[in-house]
Amino acid sequence: MRKNIQKNKERPVQKYRLRVQIFFVLLTVWIGVQFHYFVRWMESGGTVGFIDRPPGAEAFLPISSLMSLYYFLQTGEIHHVHPAGFFIFVAIISISLIFGKSFCSWICPIGFLSEVLGDFGEKIYKKLFKKKLVMPKLLDYPLRSLKYLILGFFAYSIFTMTVVELNKFLNSSYNIVADIKLYYFFADISRFSLTVILVLVVLSIIIRNFWCRYLCPYGALLGVLSILSPVKIKRKESTCIDCGLCYTACPSNIKVDKVKTVISDECTTCMNCVDVCPVADTLVVETIFPPKRKLNKKYIGYGILAIYFFITSIGYLTGNWYNDVPKETYLELYQQLDSIDHATD
Repeated sequence: MRKNIQKNKERPVQKYRLRVQIFFVLLTVWIGVQFHYFVRWMESGGTVGFIDRPPGAEAFLPISSLMSLYYFLQTGEIHHVHPAGFFIFVAIISISLIFGKSFCSWICPIGFLSEVLGDFGEKIYKKLFKKKLVMPKLLDYPLRSLKYLILGFFAYSIFTMTVVELNKFLNSSYNIVADIKLYYFFADISRFSLTVILVLVVLSIIIRNFWCRYLCPYGALLGVLSILSPVKIKRKESTCIDCGLCYTACPSNIKVDKVKTVISDECTTCMNCVDVCPVADTLVVETIFPPKRKLNKKYIGYGILAIYFFITSIGYLTGNWYNDVPKETYLELYQQLDSIDHATD
């Protein structure tokens, strides 16, 4: 029997998601520029005008932030060295517990870059072969396990530490200058590191989301947490016309057209599938626990931003955003930067 279908007239959410992504990319660039001038101040020995170290740089220290969270859970104290990183990390975890792995597709600048490279590669591949490139399962599943192995290594290393050991590391010179060392990793990048990055770029063009799908331990953690999220994409079988557009649009190659509820550690709540579905109310974003409610997809982005800025604002308003490391300490440690590593403290 022919289905009586109603055309989907909802506006795509992708343009809103793109605006959010661009905002966070520009924010990252601004933080990078400010951090550059902070480093220049140290390079001058403190002779040029002092530029505050931007706390947002701590977003790029997820391992230290995880250690700070574990320290907080054991002591009830927010460690003073990278407090902004603690709140950013908590915000990202909270987003994942509510809206799934949406950080990767809405906020993460690496995720945005990965999307751009993937789109570029997909256009080339479709022109050449007229179809979507999908990694064979025999390779895909073993490769996807790599990020969980990396996550497991970090989790084991951190969660077996005592409070004394955690405090010692968090207070260490290495942890204090970790963001400065990361800056120089890119500013004075070695030929080997540059080659690795270029290889990852090429692989991300050939295989969409190569870094995110196979190697990112942060994504692995958020993927595990996303399983607990009450917000899922659901498919109404009675109105589905089996066009397969949702599967084709999914950047994570999830077979949305074959399931009732999308439960996957690879789903990033990008809602590409919901946008391309031609039948109204066939693919919807819905809470899976009673009372079950359909959510307006464009408000998902507002929810993600609200959680992120609410939690980070708590850090700022409670005086736990800027660290209390004196600038004289930064100048002193900068002179020893080459000799400081995780084994020296």
